Amino acid sequence: MNSKALIEDFVSQRTLALVGMSRDPKKFGNMIYKELTQKGYHLLPVHAQVKSIGGVTCYPSLAQLQETVGGVIIVVPPAQTEKVVREVAQIGIPRVWIQQGAESQDAIQFCQQNGIKVVYGECIMMFAEPIKSFHKFHRFIWKLIGKIPA
Repeated sequence: MNSKALIEDFVSQRTLALVGMSRDPKKFGNMIYKELTQKGYHLLPVHAQVKSIGGVTCYPSLAQLQETVGGVIIVVPPAQTEKVVREVAQIGIPRVWIQQGAESQDAIQFCQQNGIKVVYGECIMMFAEPIKSFHKFHRFIWKLIGKIPA
């Protein structure tokens, strides 16, 4: 289960890998990249099939990152998420954020059983400050109905 402390620990990491940036600029992984980089995060996209997207260098795997990352944001289909968390464990990255729609119970359990701090079922753009536009409104509604982790 997510906690406020777990979420704050993740978003305090300023260098993160992003698995799930797409060649389609309208996809959610791209929106995350754009918004978080505007907020001052340093994101390293991982994409096994392309070397760059929109002029941004992509790494073929987490193992080939040129920098140390504090965590990994995962925005891929659930079956791929399970493979990503196994690579996270092999490399020793301590945190993952499994974006809504990317979660699988097997991946979540794998993280929990292998000492990886995992946030799931939440939208990172509702927690990475400053919160803007739709995400600010969405967070306000979640607070009203008691869905924001305590």
